[in-house]
Amino acid sequence: MKQAHIFLFYISLVFATTSLVAQEEDQKQQDTLSAKHKYGLRIGADISKPLRTFLEKGYSGFEVVGDFRFSKNFYFAAELGSEKKDWNKPNLTNTTTGSYIKLGADYNAYSNWLNMNNAIFAGLRYGFSTFKQELTGYSIYTTNHDFPNPFVETSQEFSGLTAHWLELIVGVKTEILTNLFLSINLQLKRKIAEVKPDNYDNLYIPGFNKTNDYSDFGVGYGYTISYLIPIFKK
Repeated sequence: MKQAHIFLFYISLVFATTSLVAQEEDQKQQDTLSAKHKYGLRIGADISKPLRTFLEKGYSGFEVVGDFRFSKNFYFAAELGSEKKDWNKPNLTNTTTGSYIKLGADYNAYSNWLNMNNAIFAGLRYGFSTFKQELTGYSIYTTNHDFPNPFVETSQEFSGLTAHWLELIVGVKTEILTNLFLSINLQLKRKIAEVKPDNYDNLYIPGFNKTNDYSDFGVGYGYTISYLIPIFKK
């Protein structure tokens, strides 16, 4: 009986050792599995601008967006667009028309689960705009309060205007269908240079937004839809 117990003990030990080795091999196989990340060109449009065109009187614009993933968390990014904006104030009417381009890179700070491609991102852009302004009317200031300030209708065009700025962008991007993404972002802009017309000012800069006399900062937002064209997996 004692020998039988010893024999059973050795058999159990062999099975336990075999089972442990099999579990370790299975764990090694599982550990060697890795996710395949999609790399490719993602292109789309900012749908907030057509919406503004439809809802906001005196505004029209469009913007094409794109990015290309060049490492696990980094993307080259670019935006190209055009805008027309009317400035209608009691003392001044003006129309700005022009186009712009923004170039830079984004960093994805979100760790996706397997087969997910969502992003919480931050990025930097260099923006450049070329545009023109048409002054269509202005009021003449007078100290005589008995009569209203006379309003002069005119047509003066100022062309060849440019502006440069840097932009910080933060946002989220969600894959709603396979390779189809929705994204929302906020932008903080810092103007670094501009060409102004003589005896006048740049009231609106396409791609930058409204300007003011007391700060070189501007803000913006975007709501984009884009599609990823997968090129390879890594």
